[in-house]
Amino acid sequence: MVLRVFVDQPLVLGRELELPPRAARHVQVRRLQPGEALLLFDGQGGQWHSEVTRMGRQEVRVRPLEFDQTERELGFHVTLALGVPANERVDWLIEKATELGAAAIQPLACERSVLRVAGERAQRKAEHWQAVAEAAAEQCGRNRVPQIAPMRPLAEWLAALSPPTQGQRLLLKPPPGAPHLHGRLALNTHTTVLSGPEGGLTDEEEALALEHGFAAVSLGPRVLRAETAPLAVLAYLGLNT
Repeated sequence: MVLRVFVDQPLVLGRELELPPRAARHVQVRRLQPGEALLLFDGQGGQWHSEVTRMGRQEVRVRPLEFDQTERELGFHVTLALGVPANERVDWLIEKATELGAAAIQPLACERSVLRVAGERAQRKAEHWQAVAEAAAEQCGRNRVPQIAPMRPLAEWLAALSPPTQGQRLLLKPPPGAPHLHGRLALNTHTTVLSGPEGGLTDEEEALALEHGFAAVSLGPRVLRAETAPLAVLAYLGLNT
């Protein structure tokens, strides 16, 4: 299988470039040699059939040769707003959300959140989670990488949202008491999915989300874990678009 590598800089036909350290390590581990093929993508859509031009211990250089317009995205933009679960589950959740097609992920600090970070630590976490998303995009064949925002308090994030003039906003609720997703979902439109942490959102947080244009929906009669529910929505969207 041809190695796929994400490069966080614009790629240009025939313009040789030095790979950044993380990307270079991928090539070094695979022991590719000058003249061997690899695929590069910069997150702007499509991918580049490329070749290694120099392989060294400190430097790996490559050259894009041919652009391929292949896209593997969902038919519309999906943002996951997540009351993040316990720390060891966040990486896994972001990895799988990337594989299933999320376009953006907003981690949220909620009243029942176990993981809470702010300031510089929140920025470092976002950078780490962004790297997780990049690696997942490399593996699954996506040519666009979801944007991972720094963690924010739920109320602050809701207050910053634009008025809901277009698209749809869905609030995932455990059963019972909310209509099933199937009856409320409009396909092929910008979608924001809000899902709570372990223990769910509080009544006050749910009420605040409803005030900001979210519609409560259920995923069925079973109670899903905090890291399972948003992935179930993405899988449903992927199968129906």
